[in-house]
Amino acid sequence: VQLQASGGGLVQAGGSLRLSCAASGSIRSFGVMGWYRQAPGKERELVAAMLAIGTRNYADSVRDRFTISRDNAKNTVSLQMNSLKPADTAVYYCNADVYNSRWLGKYWGQGTLVTVSS
Repeated sequence: VQLQASGGGLVQAGGSLRLSCAASGSIRSFGVMGWYRQAPGKERELVAAMLAIGTRNYADSVRDRFTISRDNAKNTVSLQMNSLKPADTAVYYCNADVYNSRWLGKYWGQGTLVTVSS
């Protein structure tokens, strides 16, 4: 199982980016799918998560600016980021609970860098 994240880049404050994460491999379904980020010198933190039934959770710092979505048929999870701030600068990682006939574990994407300039 592999998760491939993409969509990071350099953007000015107030701009938008959309991150995508595609999963491949022997996958039957996903449980929780989410995005984390890690800024230089800081611990990795949860940004947004989405359950298979559609429930979404967001960090307070991104609520009302970021939107997580998933396509269970395509094995993808995305993060639409609007009104970006320099404080959003970090490496963003996708994460998913993966199942085939049983729970395979939590998998991580390789990370994609988001840089927001002031």
